[in-house]
Amino acid sequence: MGVFSLVRIAVLGVTTLFSIIVLAISAHLISQTQQYFGVTVTFSSLAVAVAVISLLTLPVMLVVDFIRSGAFTSMIVVELAWLYTLCILWVATAGQTVTGFGFDVSSSCDFLNPILNGACQSAQAIEAFSFLNFIILFLYASVLSVMAVVAATRGQSVWLSSVKESFGSLAVPAHFPMTQNNTQAQHTGGLAQPAATLAGPGTAV
Repeated sequence: MGVFSLVRIAVLGVTTLFSIIVLAISAHLISQTQQYFGVTVTFSSLAVAVAVISLLTLPVMLVVDFIRSGAFTSMIVVELAWLYTLCILWVATAGQTVTGFGFDVSSSCDFLNPILNGACQSAQAIEAFSFLNFIILFLYASVLSVMAVVAATRGQSVWLSSVKESFGSLAVPAHFPMTQNNTQAQHTGGLAQPAATLAGPGTAV
């Protein structure tokens, strides 16, 4: 298994773990706000929805790629489209958390009401993990996009193949042995030509 395949597993695995954390915190925050304030803040519902979507898709992408080759979910073009979609959802969740709580959740939570303090800390955690998921997925998707475009410009059809098939091996590309053989053939031909020239007059005599 190549290095980039391991990076892919790490990225999707970490994002799945952070999604579980966001789901747990958001569900707890919804329970708290409904119990004590009788309302449900919008960003917590959005965080639950995005976390559930991530948990229903990212592990599937990993498992299917392990047990089956050439699956639709493993295609680079499908993976990129979905990861960029998740990037938008996660950054929207983080932004909604910042603006939807009614105050700056980046500040210290030093309210006199312990319930409000707990809600503030939960909002901070949702914001942090949402931004982390966005950054991780965006960086991975950007690198994969660049690698796919570079491979496509070199004549390799990678968009409908998986990361494991296209970038999962560190083997030397096939054109290098051909270049070496061509170079050897040129040297052999260069040596054979003087020999043929020398043999020509001798044959004529």
